[in-house]
Amino acid sequence: MIKRRLFKALQNHLEKKEISFIVGPRQAGKTTLMLLLKDYLEKKGEKTVLLNLDIETDRQFFNSQEQLLKKISLEIGRSKAYVFIDEIQRKDDAGLFLKGLYDMNLPYKFIVSGSGSVELKEHIHESLAGRKQMFELTTLTFEEFVNYKTNYKYEEKLDEFFVLEKERTKRLLEEYLNFGGYPRVVLEETVEEKRKVIAELYQSYLEHDIVYLLGVQKTEGFTALIKVMASQIGSLVNVSELSSTLGLSAATINNYLWYMQKTFLLNKIAPFFRNIRKEITKSPVYYFHDLGLRNYALGAFGNVGLSGDTGHLFENFIFNILREKIVNSAAQIHFWRTKDRAEVDFVLSSGLKAIPIEVKYREIKNPEMTRSFQSFLTKYNPDKGYIIHLGSKMEDKIDNFIIHFLPYYCLLSESLEI
Repeated sequence: MIKRRLFKALQNHLEKKEISFIVGPRQAGKTTLMLLLKDYLEKKGEKTVLLNLDIETDRQFFNSQEQLLKKISLEIGRSKAYVFIDEIQRKDDAGLFLKGLYDMNLPYKFIVSGSGSVELKEHIHESLAGRKQMFELTTLTFEEFVNYKTNYKYEEKLDEFFVLEKERTKRLLEEYLNFGGYPRVVLEETVEEKRKVIAELYQSYLEHDIVYLLGVQKTEGFTALIKVMASQIGSLVNVSELSSTLGLSAATINNYLWYMQKTFLLNKIAPFFRNIRKEITKSPVYYFHDLGLRNYALGAFGNVGLSGDTGHLFENFIFNILREKIVNSAAQIHFWRTKDRAEVDFVLSSGLKAIPIEVKYREIKNPEMTRSFQSFLTKYNPDKGYIIHLGSKMEDKIDNFIIHFLPYYCLLSESLEI
């Protein structure tokens, strides 16, 4: 069993009246997480029932709220209990349906899961305002991946493991960069089996989420755009150029990119400006939620070392770690580029404060920094900056700036308070 960090947060929310709403990519492990929560509650002597809208015999009970409540009452009575509803995106008007149940002030706590499409089609945010807390389950993080791969032997001392087991850590990083974090992919032993699983996941994403959301049977244009995006992670995205390249209208490109974000395929980040208007109008960059799916789309699954773009993939890897670290905070992730081509990979910002972060897929042996990084320091005068690399932990002080050179694994435990 692969342990998920989100389990603890969900445990803590079980006694809250709000609906616990688990969303995330298809096959990221939402159902498994619900089963673990159900088992945890039953061991405490609590009453539970789980209904899955992917199962036809369960779906019949969702024709009306009255019918569902009769089924729940039959299974667990009318006293305090926990009701798990899996794959809620299968239900038409899911948001209003759940809102009605919540507003009845029932003795049941609802724990609900759905893919990204549920928010788009069923207006979950609007219908359940003030009635739910969203929990996003990503594919396995690098920390979860390493803990599983090392049989949880170093769970409480990963920092020490990374420092002492350098070669093993390097192999684990390469495996993660190649295959990503989908649980079913991680669990397979051979490259051939991993490839079969990721192919099935990719096709499932297109057929279930995209065909369902866009209402079309042909997804060639959408698939072509995924491939182009996979080839230019971390690069500026010019919609006009994409339109010309793919033969799709700019409106269609923008529409597809929006759906890719909402279905947990891509993350979009805007450039860093003090002027918010500029930030909104300038070209963004995109990163993939899961590295394995990105590699598969590009035809590089399992062969990243041969493709020559490992540096960009490593940059995506670091972005995903940063994104996880700022969840539930006011901080935002940007990038910085100027007309004279100075650039910094990431800028963590909150209010008027900003921290530059540069990513290097190599070992830096002596403190050094690029002119671009120095240019950002001079222009914005941050308290500190970070350079993430494959080597050792170092510090350097230039004028009043403290620059932290961090091995990538230190980022997992490092506090990045702005």
